Amino acid sequence: MDNGRDGAPLEQRLCARGVDYHDAMRRFDGNEALYRRLAGKFADDPHFPALERALAADDTETALREAHSLKGVAGNLSFRALYAHACAITDALRAGDADAARARMPQARAAYDDALSAARELAPA
Repeated sequence: MDNGRDGAPLEQRLCARGVDYHDAMRRFDGNEALYRRLAGKFADDPHFPALERALAADDTETALREAHSLKGVAGNLSFRALYAHACAITDALRAGDADAARARMPQARAAYDDALSAARELAPA
């Protein structure tokens, strides 16, 4: 496992961004190269921006679909913080509470930005 410019191991740096690297390695059967490749592609994932747009347009059907898709992507990549927010937003939308989903978006945005940062660090050179 590599150390960053600050000397911290990769797992520690990812944990600070809401990523459970240990779980990811279990999920990917220890194949770090595969995990890095797939996590690196997260920057191109359209679900969070689409969720933001759908909620802004009061399109709760699309918002639910995007939140659920984001939940799957975040869960598969062990982006735990983002996954937790995506779950809460999905649950709120399923319950018909778009206001609760919107209220969660600032924290979800912060977790998304952290996940993007982690994805960029994980991307193969």
